[in-house]
Amino acid sequence: MAPPSAISIDIEGVSDTEAIVLPDPLTVNGVASRRAKTGKLVAGTAAYTSSDFFKSSTVGKPKAKRWDHYLSIESKSRQPSSLKGAAAYLKIPGLISLGGGLPLAENFPIEEISVKVPTPPHFKEKEAIETGTTLTAGKYDVSEGKSVYDLSIALNYGLGTGSAQMVRWVTEHTEIVCNPPYADWQCALTVGSTSALDHAFRMLCEKGDYVLAEEYTFSSAVETGLPLGNKFIGLKIDDQGLIPESMDELLSNWDAKARGARKPFVLYTVPSGQNPTGATQGKARRRAIYKVAQKHDVYILEDEPYYFLQMQPYTGPNSPAIPPPASNEEFLRSLVPTFLSLDVDGRVMRIDSFSKVIAPGTRVGWITASEQIVERFVRANEVSVQNPSGIAQMVLFKMLDEHWGHGGYLQWLISLRMEYTSRRDMLLGACEKYLPKELVSWNPPAAGMFLWLKVDHHKHPAASTKSILEIEEEVFLAAIEQGVLVSKGSWFTADREHFVPTELFFRATFAAASADTMSEAIARFGITLRDIFEL
Repeated sequence: MAPPSAISIDIEGVSDTEAIVLPDPLTVNGVASRRAKTGKLVAGTAAYTSSDFFKSSTVGKPKAKRWDHYLSIESKSRQPSSLKGAAAYLKIPGLISLGGGLPLAENFPIEEISVKVPTPPHFKEKEAIETGTTLTAGKYDVSEGKSVYDLSIALNYGLGTGSAQMVRWVTEHTEIVCNPPYADWQCALTVGSTSALDHAFRMLCEKGDYVLAEEYTFSSAVETGLPLGNKFIGLKIDDQGLIPESMDELLSNWDAKARGARKPFVLYTVPSGQNPTGATQGKARRRAIYKVAQKHDVYILEDEPYYFLQMQPYTGPNSPAIPPPASNEEFLRSLVPTFLSLDVDGRVMRIDSFSKVIAPGTRVGWITASEQIVERFVRANEVSVQNPSGIAQMVLFKMLDEHWGHGGYLQWLISLRMEYTSRRDMLLGACEKYLPKELVSWNPPAAGMFLWLKVDHHKHPAASTKSILEIEEEVFLAAIEQGVLVSKGSWFTADREHFVPTELFFRATFAAASADTMSEAIARFGITLRDIFEL
């Protein structure tokens, strides 16, 4: 249970996201002293856990709003797992359990696992091969006093929150980066952002409900919601992403009878390095969007896989590189504030993932939201994915907690920032060199891994007789013939029923190819465009 708040505040009355004075946030250097005060973590097989065990004092912070009026029938009907609930009794000293089907660890055919990882600050692959550290996890490291997490725990069943060991780490990390301004926030592990979105849509939406999103958005989010009976309605965007005035106008003039659906109350957004456009919402933009959400009582799904891929400013071709942040503190200060850090109401579910900053195959992420929302999310976990792979959690724990620590992880993120800055600059340089500027335009992305290319379809020789989608298909297939694959802009439309494109876009990524092959790919795309547009 969350600790009681020291004061009672009507959160619905708070409209200024800066009106609440927060306690000092947790710092990287403060983690060790806090852990020392709380004592050694003792969390065995299927141990009950909560972010409340690992958070700073929340005295002075308000409680989150309740969201009963938005929870779906499905979500409200979920009951706690009888078997998972029984795990709470396993901590009783001397208890002999014949209740749960937790296999004995001696019957697990894996005695230990070892992984070699970089040693900070030597993160380059060649350095890691030469100077990396091999981390080993054994089956009985806990009982042997070697660790607080071992394979006897990781390989067994766990609870819907994820392991206590990883919940502690993500809770500390979330507080360091976001310091949510309300008291009863919680974290729970996920098996990745797409699974988290599936849970979120099921929790908050009924069939026929509309979900708000950028007019071009992450296609898998739409493809997750559509089979559930959700519809998506696109909001106008610019070089900073979602335009709050577009959202306000749509909601203010919503006609439920004409639309055949109630007024939307869920916003799905990718605020940093938006997929596919690469746009990043600035601080003022995020505050404006949050205030519109407050005005219309909208719940925000903040999907942030690219948050830590915020790059150095683009200074143009052949310009000297901007030095990296001089410290972890400077790096954290350089990041755009998250919606979670502005969230005085508890109206944000932040969706984090290791997929873009460690590896997609880990299938480990986490959500942060109010206690009420996380409890419902965990109920959904219990009867579906349960929790991430124990082996994946163990590898991440060994690297992030025992080896790198929070400071080392931030150093890794700084290294990744510089790598993606270099790759972005290489791709932009190739665009400057090979793409016809009278036909193609773009905005240098400030975060993420995508470049959104706008092609002037009016200059196509058959523009008067061919639709934008027909020209898009022609360019797409011709590019493949030329030996390069770029993504169609139409793949990312939010509204799959009514959206009629008025502009032509293609998405390119600077994450997946070497510098030389990126340059060659853009050269081939340039040839394709010149051929088709007869330049």
